[in-house]
Amino acid sequence: MEEANNQQNRLSATRVGIDTYQESVAYMRDDCLICRAEGFGVQTRVEIRSGERSIIARLNVVESDAGMLSPGHIGLSKVAWERLALTDGREVNVSHPAWVNSLSYVRRKIFDQPLTREQFGAIVLDIQAGRYTDVHIASFLTACANRLDVDEVAHLTRAMVDVGTCLTWPDSGVVVDKHCIGGLPGNRTTPILVSIAAAAGLTMPKTSSRSITSPAGTADTMEVLTRVDLDMDRIRSVVQQEGACLAWGGNASLSPVDDILIRVEKAMDLDSEGQLVASVMSKKIAAGSTHILIDIPVGPTAKVRTRSSAEALKKVFEQVGQCLGVVVCPVITDGSQPIGRGIGPLFEAEDVLAVLQNQDDAPADLRDRGVMLAGLILEMAGRSEVGHGQSLARELLTSGAAWHKFKAICEAQGGLRKLPRVRYRRRLEAPVSGSVKAIDNRKLASLAKLAGAPNAKAAGVRLLVKVGDKVAKGNALLELCAETKGELRYAESYLKQVPDMIQLQ
Repeated sequence: MEEANNQQNRLSATRVGIDTYQESVAYMRDDCLICRAEGFGVQTRVEIRSGERSIIARLNVVESDAGMLSPGHIGLSKVAWERLALTDGREVNVSHPAWVNSLSYVRRKIFDQPLTREQFGAIVLDIQAGRYTDVHIASFLTACANRLDVDEVAHLTRAMVDVGTCLTWPDSGVVVDKHCIGGLPGNRTTPILVSIAAAAGLTMPKTSSRSITSPAGTADTMEVLTRVDLDMDRIRSVVQQEGACLAWGGNASLSPVDDILIRVEKAMDLDSEGQLVASVMSKKIAAGSTHILIDIPVGPTAKVRTRSSAEALKKVFEQVGQCLGVVVCPVITDGSQPIGRGIGPLFEAEDVLAVLQNQDDAPADLRDRGVMLAGLILEMAGRSEVGHGQSLARELLTSGAAWHKFKAICEAQGGLRKLPRVRYRRRLEAPVSGSVKAIDNRKLASLAKLAGAPNAKAAGVRLLVKVGDKVAKGNALLELCAETKGELRYAESYLKQVPDMIQLQ
């Protein structure tokens, strides 16, 4: 009987050419007999099987007279098609998926009950297997938002590591890494730090996420300069050759569930403390890191706004590190204003190159911050005595060793790229004379994103002043850049609504 039903529930697969990123989506006609017989409707979860492969997909129902699908066909999004490894016209079986038991643990967490390591493991495994819709993932993230204790954060971190691939570096001993909590536009210290650390002979397999809520992440900025979508074998090769890499982690299957969670977090504009720590730590541990530096910028418009909040986050990182057997060194830094001049992939890349090449006009705040953090890494790893790390880091930078190492890393990843050109720009001028009192990090980041960053690499903001600078009426405060006229106008409309983005007194 079951075999007969499976034969009845077969449809010819059609690739509809819709990119739904990491969520598998299926499309069926509203007059499909299978839809009616099985009770499938909009947003229903369906299991689709082809040979030994199967996926859980979210169903969209299309009108029969819309011409999108022929009778007897099922449409599949790009990722669903790839996961099933289909060819056009091949038949697939469509059915109700088995009940997902781990959803009961999500409900348990919704009612603020603690979860065990095994329960987190079941949830993460089901997310990885595609058994959760975006609604289920959003429910899980919301239930965990600022409601995880240290043990739960450690459990979630282990679960996220366990479902992915882990890198090992048997001949390296100490493996260093770094992460910034974010919320500080232009704070692109990672390429500088990695170059200095690798020039000092340290192993630093740096994999980064793309932007979640900022105008650019390290991977977005590095993609302007070189190839970052490296697979696991290429990452190993680059690190073995140069001691470090600067890659996007999405192709390496390092804590792959983290990428799924980040996609939903981005849509929700949610970045809770427990999930943040688990996200960072799972990626670092999966990369084989033994010593991890955490940069926590604090400022009135940064992601972490108060010293007390920073101290609490610092403590969580330290405690989770102890639970997981790695050395974690969180450092609280100044987040009162943007770092460097550039906000957006191209402009942050220009700042990084200026610092590494020791250009006379390189942004001093980015250079000093990069040297400070690199010095801490050198001290953590035993390359320098405590208190002398910064001097060694500065020497490696000013001597050109860091720049030569950066070029070598980029060449190993695919070569240095030619920088794109800005197409459209508009300057914001000071309405009165005075001095710069404050710069709003969040509003400036929003402006850069409205201009098209990070998807448009040559979009964003060039900041032309710092807090304390004196300006005359008519002096340029910033330069707004975009790749299209429409995006430039869109960002300009926001700029007119927030005249206090740069406060003068």
